[in-house]
Amino acid sequence: MTPQDFSFLRDFLRSQSGLDLADDKRYLVEARLTPIARRAGLADLTALINAIRTSADARLKYAVVEAMTTNESSFFRDRVPFENFRDVMVPRMLQARAARRELRIWCAAASTGQEPYSLALMVREDSRLNGWRVDILATDIAESVMERGKAGTYSQFEVQRGLPIQLLVKYFSQKGDVWELDPTIRRMVRWQKFNLLSSFAGLGRFDIVFCRNVLIYFDRQTKAEVLGRIAGILEPDGYLVLGAAETVVGLTDRFQPVPDKRGLYQIAAPGAQVVPIAPLAATMRSA
Repeated sequence: MTPQDFSFLRDFLRSQSGLDLADDKRYLVEARLTPIARRAGLADLTALINAIRTSADARLKYAVVEAMTTNESSFFRDRVPFENFRDVMVPRMLQARAARRELRIWCAAASTGQEPYSLALMVREDSRLNGWRVDILATDIAESVMERGKAGTYSQFEVQRGLPIQLLVKYFSQKGDVWELDPTIRRMVRWQKFNLLSSFAGLGRFDIVFCRNVLIYFDRQTKAEVLGRIAGILEPDGYLVLGAAETVVGLTDRFQPVPDKRGLYQIAAPGAQVVPIAPLAATMRSA
């Protein structure tokens, strides 16, 4: 692959998905795109890149984008965001949404579904939310991982990564060498293919947005644009959850961090500060 081909591929991926491909990722390109070239009947990566340049084959272009996306996920990943959901976000929403008893949550870049299903399990186990309508939207740019998420089937390795044993026993059934999530939990999550470079207008408004471990793959301008669009669909008192290695600092003034709550942000009001609330003990159903 020539430097010119790599440069073209970088621009293509950035324009299609926001992915900012670093110079040292040539090995990753070869590992992930060589199988795409073979399946398309193309001789090598050079032929694949030429096909992207000259062909109108949208399926081939999408296959390249999908192959280059990172789909790492696990149940209750990094624990802290889920503790903040239980101890900060839910108590505040119980107060602020008491009249309508509805809550909308968006999990962006949901991959194979462990994050939205972790939230769905928490909602099901939390008696404080009895009688509430909780809508969880899971989106991803990659159809193949979304199909896995919709199916709700996971390997032994995947259910051992972060999933408490009591929840595994209660909500999963072993079918051969995989574990299948209970349909009642799967139905709590709606799935939709979505590109974060697209307009957010059709998504509606949300009380909580989880957008974790995806901005790290974008360049500075794309990060700022995505954060701006999230601010546009988040309720004024809603919450944004970012990954441990992500921040809004230096990117946007639309958000400000919730003090002492890593990765948690709210809409910034001019001259105002987010006032932390004391964690409330979660009232959970027996697992």
